Amino acid sequence: MMSIIKLENITKIYGKKDNEVRALSNVSLSIEKGEIVAVVGPSGSGKSTLLNIIGCIDSPTEGSYWLDNSLIKNSKQKDMARIRNERFGFVVQDFALVERYTVKKNVLIPLSYSSKKISKNRADELLERLGLSEKKNVLASDLSGGQRQRVAIARALINDPDIILADEPTGALDKNTGFEVMKILTELNEEGKTIIVVTHNSRVAEMCSRVITIEDGMIRNT
Repeated sequence: MMSIIKLENITKIYGKKDNEVRALSNVSLSIEKGEIVAVVGPSGSGKSTLLNIIGCIDSPTEGSYWLDNSLIKNSKQKDMARIRNERFGFVVQDFALVERYTVKKNVLIPLSYSSKKISKNRADELLERLGLSEKKNVLASDLSGGQRQRVAIARALINDPDIILADEPTGALDKNTGFEVMKILTELNEEGKTIIVVTHNSRVAEMCSRVITIEDGMIRNT
């Protein structure tokens, strides 16, 4: 299998001198195309920082990051934004929907920033797949938590990304709804998507093919 993500000696430091915080320290990691990986660890361990670097939201202070054998380190912000929009789909704990937008309008947001030629009909197809066809004209503010997360997944998929990054995707959901969301993610993985899930939930981690533990900014096992 080919590594789609490869990190070598990634260090991330916030602040300076007396206020310096080392969020990640010499992290090296490879993730193969088509894997579904859980990243676990206590709060403040560096999980979200790791995800932000992988997703080109943030850059490392030191170290190298390859995405499909292309070096990402020191890429220009414009290039980072393009990579972020075309290669990744993001699912987060608080859903990050625009409350005053309809479900369909929320799903279509990434297309405004994409150079990919993708039909707007894809939104309807995704909403049907996720059981939200009847909700497409409903405001996001009127949805349940589980419905919001499914909208977030549809939005993450609209650009047909290679990689889905999910930061605590079940954290704001009850046990059963969280299981349904993870079932959707595992089905997407079976279709070939590479998925990285940051989670505190051991049940969620067990649904992934590999678990990476991070503590104090360092990987303890891969």
